[in-house]
Amino acid sequence: VLVGDCTVCGTIYVNEVFRQVDPLLRLEWHAGDGDEVKAGEVIFRVRGKARSILTAERCSLNFLQTLSGTATATRKFVREAGAGTNFKILDTRKTIPGLRIAQKYAVLCGGGHNHRLGLWDAFLIKENHIAACGGISAAVKKARSLAPSKRVEVETENIEEFREAVGAGADIVMLDDFSLEDMRKAVEINKKEFGGRAMLEASGMISRDTIKAVAATGVDCVSSGSLTKHVRAVDLSLRYE
Repeated sequence: VLVGDCTVCGTIYVNEVFRQVDPLLRLEWHAGDGDEVKAGEVIFRVRGKARSILTAERCSLNFLQTLSGTATATRKFVREAGAGTNFKILDTRKTIPGLRIAQKYAVLCGGGHNHRLGLWDAFLIKENHIAACGGISAAVKKARSLAPSKRVEVETENIEEFREAVGAGADIVMLDDFSLEDMRKAVEINKKEFGGRAMLEASGMISRDTIKAVAATGVDCVSSGSLTKHVRAVDLSLRYE
């Protein structure tokens, strides 16, 4: 039974917990992953031996509460952005240890999009990489030489770094803690000087209160670690009848 409104996520994990505890337990779902449910609604019912149900209760609800919390937070971000379908809310690698795939799935259920899964599927060149390589251009060149087919993203902290990153051929440029004015300026530079070839990703201290203004600057996406690392579990309870 749901205590507060939420976007559901985690049904496959709940199913697996109950299956491993007792294969004879039978679950009946009243909502699926991605569905929005209201306080007081029943999400699922389980039938079987009381001992088995109560053994699986805590673990199954931990999955459902945590992943639904991630999906719910993402859905709220997406709605607050109020932008068109081309604007994306992205997650990050700042996930609960052991639950990265699960939380990234929850972000999808909430209407968001996944950033990198790990260090292997794309390059994200940050300030320490830039320092180690001797500059943005050198870092991008090195990444291209190591894996030409992988996307290269560069984190920048000001307009000068942004211009260098796009000029160096970065596929995505992160605007880290840029002001709204500088975000708009970066969008304009990308269009006028570089033909709009780079995707622009805003990041930093972006909240539900500021996401709509950020989206209005014209950037392509926003990445937020808060979706997964600051997750607040939804309030659920299992009632035995």
